[in-house]
Order: sequence, then C-alpha cells, then structure tokens
Amino acid sequence: MDLRRLKHLVALADTRNFSRAAQQCHLSQPAFSRSVQAAEEELGLQLFDRNSLEVTCTDAGAFVVERARKLVFDSRCLERDVSLYRERLIGDLAFGVGPYPAATLLPALLMELRSRFQGVNTRVEVNNANYLAEHLRAEELDFFLANISLVPEASDLVLTHIGRLSAGFYVRQGHPLLALPTMKAAALLPYGIASVRVPENVRMLMSTLMGLEPGKLLPFAIECDDLNLLKTVCMGTDTVLACPDAGALQEVQGARLVRLDISDLPPLFNDMGLFALKGRTHSPMAQFAVDCFIKAGAAQAAHIQTASPRGRARRAKVHCQP
Repeated sequence: MDLRRLKHLVALADTRNFSRAAQQCHLSQPAFSRSVQAAEEELGLQLFDRNSLEVTCTDAGAFVVERARKLVFDSRCLERDVSLYRERLIGDLAFGVGPYPAATLLPALLMELRSRFQGVNTRVEVNNANYLAEHLRAEELDFFLANISLVPEASDLVLTHIGRLSAGFYVRQGHPLLALPTMKAAALLPYGIASVRVPENVRMLMSTLMGLEPGKLLPFAIECDDLNLLKTVCMGTDTVLACPDAGALQEVQGARLVRLDISDLPPLFNDMGLFALKGRTHSPMAQFAVDCFIKAGAAQAAHIQTASPRGRARRAKVHCQP
C-alpha cells in the first residue's frame, strides 16, 4: 500500500475526525475521505466506524493502524537519516592505506574526521597493496591508497593520482656513514637496509645502482610494512632506513634521523595513487576522505620539495615502495 495512504490512516486514527485529519494532511476533506475509502477497498476490510460524534477504529482498523504507524515512523527515520548521511553527520567509512601513507597522510585525516564528523564510524586497514586490492574487490573497502607501482593495471579499478613524493636513505645521528667525506650507495650494504615491502623490479634496479652482481636482488636486513617500527629500529641501531622524505620528516626535524647524501644514486620517489572500483559511486563521507587525501598529497609533496634541496634540484626517476 502507498505510504502516503498509510499516513492518512494514522492521522484519522489519531484525530478521530475526518475534517481535522484532512487538515493535518493538507488535503480537502473529500480527497481525504476518498483516500481512506480506497485503503479499505484495497485491504478488503472496514477500518473505521463512522458516527456523528467521532470516528473510531474497528478491530481490523486497530490492527492495520498499529503496523502502519511503525511504517510511517520508520519512513520519517529514513528521511532524517538520509539527510544526516548526505550532510556527512552519520554513516560508515572503510578504506585502506599502505604503510607510508599510514605514517604520513592518515593521521591528519583521522583527526579531521573525529573533530568534524563524530557520528561517522571509520575503519582503516593498514596493509600491503595486494591485500588491500583483494578486500576492495570484495567490497569491504570504499577505496585504498598505495604505491602505484605495486598495483597491476586492471580494468575494474579506477586510479586517482595523489602525489609524487621524493625518497631517500636515512640513518641515526652519529652513524658511521655520516663521517665519510663522499658516500656511494655500496657503502650502505654492510649496515643492512630496512624497508617496507618493495616490488622485485625496484629491488633489481636498486641492486644494479648499488653495484651488486647481475641478477642479484638487493638484500634487506629488515622487511616490514610497519614504518614506525622500522624508524624505531633504525634510530636505535646502525641499520639504514629506505623511506620517503615525508615519512621521516618529523624525525629529521627532531634531529633523530639524518638523510644520506649519496653521490652515485639518482633521485628516488614514491608515486602514490588512490584506487577504487570502477562504476562504484563514493558515499559523501568517502568522497570527503578522497578529497582530503588528494589535497594532503599535493600539500605534502610541495612541502618536501620546498624543504629538501634534493627535492628542488632534481626530478624523480626511480620508484620506491609507498
């Protein structure tokens, strides 16, 4: 039955008067009476006893009105919730990020969400690109953010470029490498390199640049997708950290890590992208998060280029893990 007609039944049951009920529903009395009569004909039941004093529900009418009242209430709740959802005041948001975006772009977004949209429930998966792509395709995530080089091109995914961030190698203050007058890439190997997961083609390229024998992959002393853990280890040992500049910015500013100036390496960069399912429209909350990531990526890339002489002077040529 039409929801509008159910509202008429509830109004008549509440007011017990056709004239008052019609006025409440913004209808003429004849139009309101026709609506009630049509409902009784559709259901095949007499819903109201009509007398000169007031209108009362029959037993069948009380049964129908009770359920109609719940439907009308649920309808009003739906209208309210859709309005709140549209205004990003309620809803659920689920997305994924790789380890580098988690350490650089994610904290500011989560603080923004909690400050402005306290009725929104947010779930974040921090993991590698393969895991995130699998869960995106299972429609468990609205989108994910990761290194573009780690996600194979696929017809079911839509890519939005977030930003290109310069990267490099970092060591703790007082590290023996900092005493060298000129540093070459091969000098890093004896100390061990720590990194998040890196594509094999990138490791092979880095192996060649570091002078390893053909076909040998660059060895990692530690390979872990938790960037904060890697930074802690490298600040407490002589291990060398491979990391985008944005990921180590706070530690450099706090004099806990130092960026190495390596003479025989070309500039490195991390190219981040946001991946979503093709043909799937973002919810208002998901679109807000996407827009925040796009702005934050551009701002962070600009900040790193301004803060780093290498970022200003050179163009990025080599992909690094996100």
